[in-house]
Amino acid sequence: MEYQDYYKILGVERNADEKEIKKAYRKLARQFHPDMNPNDKNAEKHFKQINEAYEVLSDADKRAKYDQLGSNYQAWQRNGGQGGFNWGDYAQGGAYRTDYDAGGADFSDFFSQIFGGGRTRENYRQPIKGRDLEQPVEITLEEGFKGTERVLNRAGKKKTIRIPPGAADGTRIRVGGEGETGYAGGTQGDLYLVVSVKSDPNFERREDDLYTSLKISMYTAVLGGEAYVNTLSGKVKVRVAPGTQSGKTIRINGRGMPKLRHPDEKGDLYARVLIQVPTHLTDEERHLFEQLAALRPESTNP
Repeated sequence: MEYQDYYKILGVERNADEKEIKKAYRKLARQFHPDMNPNDKNAEKHFKQINEAYEVLSDADKRAKYDQLGSNYQAWQRNGGQGGFNWGDYAQGGAYRTDYDAGGADFSDFFSQIFGGGRTRENYRQPIKGRDLEQPVEITLEEGFKGTERVLNRAGKKKTIRIPPGAADGTRIRVGGEGETGYAGGTQGDLYLVVSVKSDPNFERREDDLYTSLKISMYTAVLGGEAYVNTLSGKVKVRVAPGTQSGKTIRINGRGMPKLRHPDEKGDLYARVLIQVPTHLTDEERHLFEQLAALRPESTNP
């Protein structure tokens, strides 16, 4: 009798947990399901193996017995496999069912000898959820700040989808029941809109914080004063300290992007100061600058 490696059939490790086993089974069952592969004997064979493997590995008692058998079988193989493996120590026997419409035995000789009967025709027609789909959607940074909507048109039906404030590159928005059709009465899959945000000429986003530039005059930088910073929700007045250097960053609390699941909370805005030097000086202005330079010779020859 041939040993069946159920872990290999499902493509999981031997220490895989229940969630991993179920996920692997659903993926393979969808791939080889007879409804998706009509008249394909090879797919039918794979589908039966997958169901058999899942029947054992999804049942704690069967899996424990199978793991014990597998450990001893592998040890027997490592020792040269002489004398034949004693399957009788593990054989249970029982009803051998052949109820599937697909024809042939439901379970392998291995399964029948070790575990007896198994699930019947219902397993062959087990409902399988349709595959989830993805669709890209592009938004502006401002739309990501305020939230926006897109109209989804599928199968001639329009549906308005809300994109929440705080959406960023990679944000996935689930639209229930808009994926592929299920098999054998399984539920419809879901559609996931995957957000990408256009680059913005005025703001750079880093997680929930925004970065921008603040241009001020040389006089404001030297003497101090007030300036206005553009934000995604309007202009904000800030205080500029006397002697502010170019490149200094001014932090404005709560003027960044809203947090995705907590839109009332926002990141911060960081404004990098850029000092604008006057050009096209008049003779009088040039003369005055020369006088100032003479008062502070170290500024012209540091």
